[in-house]
Amino acid sequence: MGRGPALVLCEHASNAIPARYDGLGLHEEDRRSHAAWDPGALALARRLAEALDAPLVSGTVSRLVYDLNRPPEAASAMPTKTETVDVPGNIGLSPEERARRTREVYDPFCAAVTGTVVTRKTLETPFALITVHSFTPCWFGVPREVEIGILHDADSRLADRMLDEASRLPGRCIARNDPYGPEDGVTHSLKLHGIANELPNVMIEVRNDLLADQTGIETIAGELLTLLRPALAGLGLTETDNA
Repeated sequence: MGRGPALVLCEHASNAIPARYDGLGLHEEDRRSHAAWDPGALALARRLAEALDAPLVSGTVSRLVYDLNRPPEAASAMPTKTETVDVPGNIGLSPEERARRTREVYDPFCAAVTGTVVTRKTLETPFALITVHSFTPCWFGVPREVEIGILHDADSRLADRMLDEASRLPGRCIARNDPYGPEDGVTHSLKLHGIANELPNVMIEVRNDLLADQTGIETIAGELLTLLRPALAGLGLTETDNA
């Protein structure tokens, strides 16, 4: 397990839909689209975890089966529609089916995160929680100018320090709680796994056209590390010698 100053999560890492769900009734193009996952997010999360010597916990099924960044009681945990994409396989779900998906998808992910936090704390070196996501350049036909979003809930310590470093990347459009914020329900993981464990935490959103290939992923990873490293150090979270 990594001993660096962070634990990295990537909830929307996969667009896999287990066979028993019959593709949720989606067209193939929708199963491949951003509706089903966060393209580029896993590769970016892996790069950040490697650079920071951090453990990584990632999702293994599509967020349309279960959105790991939502609590079980939220309708959006198993959405019937996302942007313009209808999800037929999520319409009229019984309480039993919702409970089964929670048990089979959400609970194991949360257990993996909790186990990693517990194990990581035994190392007695402080660390932060970083969640990695990507977003589409256009939403309901409206272009999004923001390129990197730095999101937080009640604990803004790490986000504040990252935003303080944003002038190091003058060519990037970087914004606080954009394109989403707490009011959109996107900070569930930060609250459950970060704030509840008294860990500094941040959610990073990157516009997915910037993650279209390995060159883009390496570029964005380097830029995020330009923000993260001094921000973590400013909170007393230092990297190990082998990071």
